[in-house]
Amino acid sequence: MTTLNYLLLAVADPPKSETFYSRLLGQEPVQKAPTFVLYVLPNGIKLGLWIKDEMVPRPLPPGGVEVTFSEPDKDAVSATYATWKQRGATIVQEPTDMDFGFTFAARDPDGYVLRVFSRAENPR
Repeated sequence: MTTLNYLLLAVADPPKSETFYSRLLGQEPVQKAPTFVLYVLPNGIKLGLWIKDEMVPRPLPPGGVEVTFSEPDKDAVSATYATWKQRGATIVQEPTDMDFGFTFAARDPDGYVLRVFSRAENPR
């Protein structure tokens, strides 16, 4: 079976994105170059940031896809919100209850939406 374990985002300026993600995630990349940055998150998922001008095929503009992080409960979502806000994330949705759970959303320098949520006990 094929395993999904790597997200690759097309970015305009990998060093700028590295600064943003290192601050937001509280960790340094495992690999970095002027055109590419790679993080390995604590759960093993890899997050790559590749300069969009060198990608083949050319990437489409951001939109329709969110990079999503899960937390075990509302308190953890609220704590992540406070941390990200303190670290300078642009918040595009304040913490709120939605049909699927408690959530907030931020935007990265390239326009990708980063969502944090905890699953509702009885999602609709």
